[in-house]
Amino acid sequence: MIELADIEAAALRLKGKVRRTPMMRADQLLEVPSDAELWLKLENLQVTGSFKARGATNRLLTTPAESLNRGIVTASGGNHGVAVARAAHLAKVPATIFLPEGVSPLKRAKLEAWGAQVQTVGMVWDEANEASLRFAAEKGAMHFHPFAEPAIVAGQGTVALEVLSEKSDIDTFLIAIGGGGLIAGMATAIKAIRPNARIIGIEPVGSPTLEASRRAGEVVRLPAITTRVPTMACGRTDPRIFEIVQRHVDEIVLLEDEEMAAAANWLWLELGIAADLSGAAAAAALRTGKVKLRASERVCVLICGAGNDAVT
Repeated sequence: MIELADIEAAALRLKGKVRRTPMMRADQLLEVPSDAELWLKLENLQVTGSFKARGATNRLLTTPAESLNRGIVTASGGNHGVAVARAAHLAKVPATIFLPEGVSPLKRAKLEAWGAQVQTVGMVWDEANEASLRFAAEKGAMHFHPFAEPAIVAGQGTVALEVLSEKSDIDTFLIAIGGGGLIAGMATAIKAIRPNARIIGIEPVGSPTLEASRRAGEVVRLPAITTRVPTMACGRTDPRIFEIVQRHVDEIVLLEDEEMAAAANWLWLELGIAADLSGAAAAAALRTGKVKLRASERVCVLICGAGNDAVT
């Protein structure tokens, strides 16, 4: 699907178009979730509030301008939609974003602030995606898929390039999974640069898309999605994403929605970080002990999205 060269090209393309987000040592904590050396990659500070701006902007910059005349359309659990709305704003074309029920009011407000037309269809992303594809066919709008396009995946992979350029000795990466575009892009870069690094994916118990496919040995469609985390709800991944995950991801752990909510609240109280539930997934994997770490390990904890979903 992509190689390291595609991610490096995306990084050059995105320079000055998205933010280089900071890494922060997680220390001076009241509650210490691990004895390992923890580094937070703060993609919640990315433009639009998540890593999704990287993929959507790279997709925009690799799409001929004349193909965008009838606007851009996508389906999203929230973060990708905001990133696409921003891409459309940069291109000065209309954006139509299909959302499932349950997307947070904050994400909807962001979409409207970027000038997108918002339509709500279905209870899960897969249903909203079907509606977005029909819209693209009927209106001639350019469809930006959230994870099944090489330019999107390459853009997301630039997160890993930034991490390793700053901390080249990271041993373990904790990465949330929705459809799998983020972990596929990052894993491609990580294993090319630091092949012995461990990559751990995190999915909701109520949407174990990649883990179910790994158990089956092939891409499967989940019979039901019960998670309340729309940014991590996906009934079926793309075969190319699955192939990358099979090759490069060492382990996938499953979390309850409530564990991610508790971690989001912990991030706010301890560190002043406003993360959405997917953004708190890596921290939740640590706090629950579902990821086993040595004291000597250097760990990248990816805070992939901003939100106030669980802040109390």
